[in-house]
Amino acid sequence: MAARTGGGADVLGIGVVAVDDLIFLQQFPSPDSKASVLRRERHPGGLTGTALVAARRMGAQCAYAGTLGDDELSRFILDSLAAEGVSTERVLRREGARPYHSTILIDTTTKTRTILFDSHGVVGPDPDHLPEKEILSAGVLFVDHLGLAGVVRAARLARGAGIPVVADLEASDGPLFGELLALVDHLILPWDVATALTGASSGPATARGLWEIPVDPGAGAARAGARSAVVVTRGTEGSWCVSAERPGKVFHQPSFRVETVDTTGCGDVFHGAYAAALREGLPVEERLRFAAAVAALKATRVGGQKGIPSRREVEKFLDERSGEARGEWA
Repeated sequence: MAARTGGGADVLGIGVVAVDDLIFLQQFPSPDSKASVLRRERHPGGLTGTALVAARRMGAQCAYAGTLGDDELSRFILDSLAAEGVSTERVLRREGARPYHSTILIDTTTKTRTILFDSHGVVGPDPDHLPEKEILSAGVLFVDHLGLAGVVRAARLARGAGIPVVADLEASDGPLFGELLALVDHLILPWDVATALTGASSGPATARGLWEIPVDPGAGAARAGARSAVVVTRGTEGSWCVSAERPGKVFHQPSFRVETVDTTGCGDVFHGAYAAALREGLPVEERLRFAAAVAALKATRVGGQKGIPSRREVEKFLDERSGEARGEWA
């Protein structure tokens, strides 16, 4: 198989981007009622979009290579990514395509949110668009469940070249989902998806169940039969990981205690910080603690991307909390 050619992005993402319209309420309304809107805000979001911005703020060179159009929402996303220093040169422009458009209702009393999304016009990465050389020059390939045909092609090329594939998957259906699941070597799933896939009911059991999902033996000589890590995230309860670095053990990374303001995008931020730390070569325990810290700081601020901290803020936070949220293997 071809080897990585170098010179590309540290983290190349090809999945979901979204425009998030936040509506702040005193409390979530009951049926057939009225509620006063405290304020409205528009932010860029999406699984891959937010992960790329988080990775970029942590110091990684990032690029987005999805499909967008020429509408107001697409232009908003492109301008937002460019403003963060995320390259959009690899984006395919197609008439009628657009990002997800989400309306997020934020309950300021309970600090929770409800997401309503519109997927009209959303298309995934074109299987024939992204040149093989772009994939093979990436340090880390970041994928989600959007456009499985294009994602599977990219993941197969990356795995065959020994390039890590980090995945954030929020859907477990579709004819190609199982194939993608078998290709990803850094599988980071939210609690509901992970438990649905494994049928387990505890963090350690769910992580072990994910680890036992077969990998693709045809992924390529450089990675054949290997999965590097699986991670299950569960908000304030932290995350659980099984890793090739400590076979047979489960690592639990507790969450940091913070004053929560807005949890929008925290999971996506965790993924992006993990990808950046992976690119830096940090061991799995440090990757998970680093990602937990970035997500915790994000939760103290409004906005899925606006609230992402800088690398300097994260390092200061970790220095101040040096004795907190220390994970352990069991």
